Amino acid sequence: MTLTLLRHAAPPKEQQNRYHGWSNLSIDERLIDRHQIALLKAKKFDLIISSDLQRSIQTVETLQQPFETTKALREVAFKAEIEGKSFSEIEQLPSFKKQYLISEEHWHNYICQESANDFRRRIKAFLATLPQNKTILLCTHAGTIKEILRIVGQQPITLGYLESIEVSLD
Repeated sequence: MTLTLLRHAAPPKEQQNRYHGWSNLSIDERLIDRHQIALLKAKKFDLIISSDLQRSIQTVETLQQPFETTKALREVAFKAEIEGKSFSEIEQLPSFKKQYLISEEHWHNYICQESANDFRRRIKAFLATLPQNKTILLCTHAGTIKEILRIVGQQPITLGYLESIEVSLD
């Protein structure tokens, strides 16, 4: 199986560089890289699956190909006090402590409603349902892509909007 992991297109500039987990933001169509979309359209995918959140759905709609949606590909669920905030806004919260930055685990526990184990389990369960010997495009979110890469034994990286990475799982 070959997976192409695609990060959704950019939301409006004022919504960028913020912690958006399950917020149902739209993309800013003016910020879409049409060349990148053309490159994706030129590829042949047996299956396209998108997160069920609007920013991912709108992104795959630009490909003008059939696709499925799933809640399993959502970003991690952030706590209500974190959702939609920038890092500098989070630093100003009364609950914030610098010690949360000492490890990824501490940071995750502070900002996320969904535990790291639950997030990983959700993504692993989804990956187990994918058909073998297929070329699949998954349109999802930065944190979800990082977690998929960890699960398949790759170095997690942060993709920019509309960037993708291909992973072979044969």
